[in-house]
Amino acid sequence: MSHVIDRRLNGKNKSTVNRQRFLRRYREHIKKAVGEAVGRRSITDMEHGEQISIPGRDTDEPVLHHGRGGRQTSVHPGNREFTTGEKIARPQGGGGGQGAGKASNSGEGIDEFVFQITQEEFLDFMFEDLELPNLIKRHLTGTDTFKSVRAGISNEGNPSRINIVRTLRSAHARRIALSGSSRKKLRTAETELECLKREQPDNLSDIRALEDDIIKLRARIKRVPFLDTFDLKYNLLVKQPNPSSKAVMFCLMDVSGSMTQSTKDIAKRFFILLYLFLKRNYDKIDVVFIRHHTSAREVDEDEFFYSRETGGTIVSSALKLMQEIMAERYPVNEWNIYAAQASDGDNWNDDSPLCRDILINQIMPFVQYFTYVEITPREHQALWFEYERVAEAFADSFAQQQLVSSGDIYPVFRDLFQRRLAT
Repeated sequence: MSHVIDRRLNGKNKSTVNRQRFLRRYREHIKKAVGEAVGRRSITDMEHGEQISIPGRDTDEPVLHHGRGGRQTSVHPGNREFTTGEKIARPQGGGGGQGAGKASNSGEGIDEFVFQITQEEFLDFMFEDLELPNLIKRHLTGTDTFKSVRAGISNEGNPSRINIVRTLRSAHARRIALSGSSRKKLRTAETELECLKREQPDNLSDIRALEDDIIKLRARIKRVPFLDTFDLKYNLLVKQPNPSSKAVMFCLMDVSGSMTQSTKDIAKRFFILLYLFLKRNYDKIDVVFIRHHTSAREVDEDEFFYSRETGGTIVSSALKLMQEIMAERYPVNEWNIYAAQASDGDNWNDDSPLCRDILINQIMPFVQYFTYVEITPREHQALWFEYERVAEAFADSFAQQQLVSSGDIYPVFRDLFQRRLAT
């Protein structure tokens, strides 16, 4: 017996369709595994693929077969201890085996089905059905993005854009128009010549004259070119401005002394997940990173995630800096403004009411969506309750959630950015 093994990675994309069908079929298993993987991953490997396990019983294929059919009669052996209708008493001590783990020489089963999903597939499942809420189209001044769209047919254009069907149709119509009368005369002459040869075969002069006319008519028809420059038709493409939605996301992270290393790690993982989501799903988006303790400072991506700076806690400093950057660089008539804030809830006593006032009066009227994530297993403090008052005033554009452990990151993230049905 001969065995042919195809060792190509994906010869002519033959396995791609089957793989996509498989991923659709076991979507729920994969989504659950992706959610669990996000909770246990470290900061450095959020973009990697994942190994997925599916129980063997869930991969069984349905089998159709014929039953035994007919009427079956069987005789079961009786016993001396029980009769019909009696109830069997529960064994003393709970019954059942002891589970000593001894090996057996009988029985069989199927291991779990394990396969690897790629980085792209992992991120697709991770960010499925997620979006930035309330994203709208803004008028873009000085936009430099265009898209080419079909705008009909033109008589001039690039040879690479020639429309073959329209060109041949035009050439055929031109030949019919220019040679129509000659073809009609040719058919008439050929009919007369045939009749003349049949009825008057000795009339050589008239036969020769008709033959000369036929030759001239055929030559006239052949002089009409099959394809002329007038026939060439081109697909007309014009450039239209591509109105994309410009958005900016402000990432505000508390790095004060009250934030323990584990708390900071959870906050960083939340923001890395947010950063991956934004860069993967949106082409035109800016991300502004702000770290704060007693004072706030705009930093780059590397410093935001890896700096070890710490201090006291004044949350309003980050909100003030955000408001200043909004006014200076991101006009509200052109940008969709978003913000995500992470903190452990500790704040200077007199600062929490100030945070509420800044949000209500200077930030929330101009942003599309603001999320606050409090990372603490303890009871909420004053900052949380002040933010609840903000949520009451801006129910559609403000959301707050609590994180206790790293396993809560992905569920909370999906809840904050779940795609909402249009109303």
